[in-house]
Amino acid sequence: MKEEKTLPEVRDQEELVLEKVDEHGKRWVKKYVGGGAHFANWLEQYREVYGEKDVEIEEIDSKGFSCFEISKEKMFRIWVKETK
Repeated sequence: MKEEKTLPEVRDQEELVLEKVDEHGKRWVKKYVGGGAHFANWLEQYREVYGEKDVEIEEIDSKGFSCFEISKEKMFRIWVKETK
């Protein structure tokens, strides 16, 4: 049987997710994790600053984040493509 992670363990694991590399070798940096109105606000701001093509969202499992589990609200990461 798989052991359930505690909230601090889940948070710590999410804090380790800082970047990703896509199939084209482009590096993306995580800028935000959350949901609801705050997510919508941050998404709008990042798209305004970086442009829609350089901002990506990813829905993630909210298991372990009790406020999201209770409300059944979706949880997202906002990624911004690194440009040099």
